[in-house]
Amino acid sequence: MTRELKVVVLLGGRSSEREISLLTGEEVYKALLQKGYRAAKVDLDENVVENLRREAPDAVFIALHGKYGEDGAVQGMLEVLGIPYTGSGILASALCLNKLFSKRIFLNEGIPTPSFALVREDEWEENEGQARSRIAKTFSLPVVVKPIAQGSSVGVSIVQEEKDLAGALEVAFSYDEGALVEEYVDGREIQCGVLGNENPIALPLVEIVSQKQFFDYEAKYTPGLAEEITPAPLSPEESRAGQEMGLRAYKSLGCAGLARVDMFLSPDRGFLVSEINTIPGLTKDSLFPKEAKAAGIEFPQLISRIVELALERRARAKN
Repeated sequence: MTRELKVVVLLGGRSSEREISLLTGEEVYKALLQKGYRAAKVDLDENVVENLRREAPDAVFIALHGKYGEDGAVQGMLEVLGIPYTGSGILASALCLNKLFSKRIFLNEGIPTPSFALVREDEWEENEGQARSRIAKTFSLPVVVKPIAQGSSVGVSIVQEEKDLAGALEVAFSYDEGALVEEYVDGREIQCGVLGNENPIALPLVEIVSQKQFFDYEAKYTPGLAEEITPAPLSPEESRAGQEMGLRAYKSLGCAGLARVDMFLSPDRGFLVSEINTIPGLTKDSLFPKEAKAAGIEFPQLISRIVELALERRARAKN
C-alpha cells in the first residue's frame, strides 16, 4: 500500500477524556509521519466538518475517547462525509460505550459478565427507598457504581457501606441520566486487545495489579499506582481461554479495527467480561500498544495497520 495517503488524526473533543485524547492523538500523529503518511491533526470542535473538507484526507484516525468520540456520533458524521475512519462503525461504537446495552448483549450471547442493575436518576429522586430496597435484594456489598456511558473509569465508585450509595450514584448521575450498580468481582483484572475486522486476532493478555481497590481513572493515569504485566502470568490454558473470551465479546458487538476487552478472572467463575473500549489509549505507554508489542508489533507498525484495516473495511463496504 502506498504511503502517500493522507490521514487526519481527529482528537480533543468535548468529553471528560479530552486530555487523554490529546495525548493519544499526538502519539498517533508522530507514528503516522514516521511511517511515511501525510498527516494532520484536527480538533473536534464546531468547525470540524469545514476543517475535514479542507484537509481532504484519505482516512481519519479517530483518537477521541468517551462521548462524542466512541459513541457513534463522530462515526456517523464521517459516514455522511464519505471518509473512511479507524475502529468500529456507528452501531458497535454506540453499543460498546453504553454499558447497559453491551451487557445485555453479552448475556444474550452467553458471555459471562458481572451481574448488574440499572438505576435511573428520576427513579432515584422519586422513590429512593424503593431503589435502595431493590439494590439490597440483588447485591451484597461491596458494589461498583458507574455511569452508563463513560470511559477511562470516569465516575466509577466502589461502595463499601450502604450509607455511601447515594454519593456514588450522584457522581454517576453527574455524567449520565442512569447508572449501573454492578457486583464487585473479587478477581484478577485482565485485558485483551483485539485487532482486525472479519477475522480478528487476540493479542497477548495483560494483567492489571492496582495499588487501589480497582483500576480507576487515577490508577490508570498516575505513575506508580498500578503495575501492568504483559503478557499476563497465566497458564497456557488460561491465556487461551481469555483470548477466546475477548474474541467472542468483540464479535458479539460487531467491533472492527481494534478494541480492548476488559475482563475479570474469578477463581471459581472463570473469565467475566466487564466492557469493551473501542478506542483504547494509544500512547506508547498505553496498554494496547504494550500488548501489540508483546505480539511483535511495534507502535508505528500498529498505527499503520489500524489505518489499513479502516481502508479495507471501507473497500469491502463498497463491494
